[in-house]
Amino acid sequence: MNEITQNVLVTGVSSGIGAATARALLGRGARVFGTVRSPDDARELKKLGDERFVPVVLDLAKPETIEPGVALVASRVEETGLQCLINNAGVARPGPVAEQPMQEIRAMFEINFFGLVQLTRACLPLLGLETGSAGGARLHPGKIINVSSGAGKIGIPFLAAYVASKHALEGFSHSLRRELLPWKIPVVVVGPGNVKTPIWDKGGDALAYAGGRFAAVYANFLRVMRDGEKKGMAPEEVADLLARISELAKPKTRYEPVAQKFANWTLPRLLPDKALDGMFFKMLGMEGVRR
Repeated sequence: MNEITQNVLVTGVSSGIGAATARALLGRGARVFGTVRSPDDARELKKLGDERFVPVVLDLAKPETIEPGVALVASRVEETGLQCLINNAGVARPGPVAEQPMQEIRAMFEINFFGLVQLTRACLPLLGLETGSAGGARLHPGKIINVSSGAGKIGIPFLAAYVASKHALEGFSHSLRRELLPWKIPVVVVGPGNVKTPIWDKGGDALAYAGGRFAAVYANFLRVMRDGEKKGMAPEEVADLLARISELAKPKTRYEPVAQKFANWTLPRLLPDKALDGMFFKMLGMEGVRR
């Protein structure tokens, strides 16, 4: 077996950024524990053909699967612990607040926030929080990388629940980082902009709100988001950044991999709220909503 450079747990490796991150880490000599939601997904990913890849069946929407998943990781890493936890798994289901089902909103928080918090808590001993709980020698204290989104800082209409879950993750990350200062466990936020992944195709039925008051503007929103996705970064670019951060002894607290960064990140953050409101109003063709 090739020498293992570090043990890394990555959530949501079935596709997109997670799959690309697993490949990037394996290419750098890491042993990757990748979470998947079903045994079928696990068998498919074993086709990566690398003995350093270990699929972990764990569903953030099902709290009862989290502790057993972490126990599997603990049994494999033994005294070396985890050098990095990359919380990547997430779901985006767009919809107008006035019409989106509460069940759908709660499901997003369960995956994007509550499940992430439970998993992170379960992994803390492996990352070095409790001396001796997972053995002694570690390469260094482990680090936590939370994959947020540019949406975690900018309130995009028709993504209110997703945006809120990412706002929650941003705040959680800052507080956790400060709590873990005595153990020198870094907590890093990575907030990508648009990425060329099928997230909008997985986001539910595009016709779900066709009969509602927001039908026309919602269709405009989906078109704008899909156009942005086509112009976004490749998952491999974000994955390479995540892999590099996992190896840094002193990473920054936040990274923003964003295509066309001035227009898509810097400018919206500098504009007054009402100016940004006006931009969204015009971009999405909201003039006729009440007619």
